[in-house]
Amino acid sequence: MAIEKIGVIGAGLMGSGIAEVCARSGYSVLVLEVNQLLLDKGLNAIRTSLTRGAERGKITEADKTATLGRLRGTTNLADFNDRDLVIEAIVEDMAKKKDVFKQLDKICPKSAILATNTSCLAVIEMAMCTQRPDRVLGIHFFNPAPVMKLVELVKTIAVSPETVAEAKAFGESLGKKAIFAPDSPGFVVNRLLVPYMIDAIRIFEAGTATAEDIDQGMVLGCNHPMGPLALTDLVGLDTAMLVANAMYEEFKEPRFAAPPLLKKMVAAGRLGRKTGRGFYQYS
Repeated sequence: MAIEKIGVIGAGLMGSGIAEVCARSGYSVLVLEVNQLLLDKGLNAIRTSLTRGAERGKITEADKTATLGRLRGTTNLADFNDRDLVIEAIVEDMAKKKDVFKQLDKICPKSAILATNTSCLAVIEMAMCTQRPDRVLGIHFFNPAPVMKLVELVKTIAVSPETVAEAKAFGESLGKKAIFAPDSPGFVVNRLLVPYMIDAIRIFEAGTATAEDIDQGMVLGCNHPMGPLALTDLVGLDTAMLVANAMYEEFKEPRFAAPPLLKKMVAAGRLGRKTGRGFYQYS
């Protein structure tokens, strides 16, 4: 099936980024939010990103105009009745995701692929809410979606090889490298990354080193582009805790358990860059 029309559910940090990269790659993109205020915020974020790209010479003004021309927003899910591929990028709440997939299954063409951008939840649970589990998979982008070159394709036990092949071709059309992951908490990247971030939090919590020294140690000693605590701030402490909790529930390994400090910071609303404060403060 030729994929030409993309739908994105959610215009937050990840949803707006996914919508932008799809529109920049030539696709007709429809992005949905629950109300006009959030939709306008998401669309403005895309315009700002494209403007910044044009100012830095990464895209031309003509590219920016063409990209915006391929992008539109809606607050009505029924408008997704002509989409070839829909990517869900809402909050990591299984009940809400299941509700979205149930509705999409009734609205979208029977041939359409339904995908989730979840970073930790079971894709098969969403797939089995539909009458097309063979056309449902995870397409996990990384933040910021227009920049990061990877997508994880999460394969359930019910997805068809044809669907996986179409999703791989789609990812590559965005200029991404696609890797395959099992439908297991953390998939590939977060299965490795989250324990690393958790270990850094434990070292900081124990008073072994400052946040700056932990991050500088990994940047300068291991040639990482960013230290683990700064990375946790970028990912979002709430997201890191969600993935950690999901992995711990599945595997019961102590190394996956969220440290007390992480829980306290999330409870206090110190979620990292998106709230202006995490392990560091941001203006």
